[in-house]
Amino acid sequence: MYHWTSEAVSAGHPDKVADQIADAILDAHLNQDPTARVACEVVVTHDEEDLVILTGEITSGAEVDYDKVVRDVLFRIGYDRPEHGFCNTTVKIENHIRAQSVEIGDAVVKESGELGAGDQGLMFGYACRETMGYMPLAHTMSFSMIDFLELDMATKRGNGDLRSWGSNFRPDMKTQATIVYDENGPVRADSLVVSVCHREGLTLEEVQANVMEFAPKIVGAEYFDEDTKYIINPSGTWNVGGPAADTGLSGRKIVVDNYGADCPIGGGSFSGKDPTKVDRSAAYMARFIAKNLVAGNFADKARVQLSYAIGKVDPVSVRVQTFGTGKCEDDKLTEAVIKEIGLSPQAIIDRFGLRVPKNFGGYQGTAFGGHFGKDYFPWEHIDAELINRLETHVPG
Repeated sequence: MYHWTSEAVSAGHPDKVADQIADAILDAHLNQDPTARVACEVVVTHDEEDLVILTGEITSGAEVDYDKVVRDVLFRIGYDRPEHGFCNTTVKIENHIRAQSVEIGDAVVKESGELGAGDQGLMFGYACRETMGYMPLAHTMSFSMIDFLELDMATKRGNGDLRSWGSNFRPDMKTQATIVYDENGPVRADSLVVSVCHREGLTLEEVQANVMEFAPKIVGAEYFDEDTKYIINPSGTWNVGGPAADTGLSGRKIVVDNYGADCPIGGGSFSGKDPTKVDRSAAYMARFIAKNLVAGNFADKARVQLSYAIGKVDPVSVRVQTFGTGKCEDDKLTEAVIKEIGLSPQAIIDRFGLRVPKNFGGYQGTAFGGHFGKDYFPWEHIDAELINRLETHVPG
């Protein structure tokens, strides 16, 4: 028996605010110029006044109103009034974005029109049978709690009047779930930790009672028992959150963005990067492969590693691991994947339509709630035709 923990953060967490701004900027460029090269970083903070700093490298034919993009993101999250500690109407925005390096651009686009990888790096994908979405249980449970708290905020913003705020919760929140496992998988939930920013005037007991209304509804609640510990706002009442309380930086929540601690994480973050950056697009492909291997009954658990060199079309390495749960040797599955799935940057972009973010709701929608486990993302598609082709390469 052992304990295993995963955490999640809300859309209003400072780091995720920065990620959403970075991805909204990416969407704005790609929606006008699908060939735009974007590597955008964002800082959100408060120093005498609310401040958003935009930086990074972008080469694009699009004309983007960066101020409007930033203010719209903050409004949607709920940072639209001074009492929430950060306000979209008064925030100061500094733009330090510059053009992409010519050398990097030349390395990526070949004379043939083929794309090389936008950087070197290694990427991981993972899937298991612990949840309906083929995601780890603790990770899914943590995000499910966030989902219910954010839904409470969304549904109580008023009938068409988004400036009303009927919820007791404010946008910044974190959760953490700890599951007890044995050799066969999850046994019970040991604890659920929730820290949520809330409106002034509430007692700690009122906040705890309000949160507990949602706990029995979350994914994995069937693992709760009489010994499960509910630890809600352990530091006490919490009225000032978001960028006013803690500086946020894009690309800093990469474990939360992926699979929690259940899978190693590649070196690169996702948000603010166009799909020629394989640390994003190839991570999506690795998840696609892992999920289809598990959904196709090739294994109960699968981890896929891909690696690339800047400017090179084909991956440097491909590896599938099934941890003893596979229907054949891992090297046979690896060979099947290489034969049947295009792994070049262009092939990945084409398979998932990554230059047209409108097709899957936009990259901004990946920047909160995790990049994996949502069926409407194209890299989450279970491809029956692909599974049949893989079968032809697998013994037994």
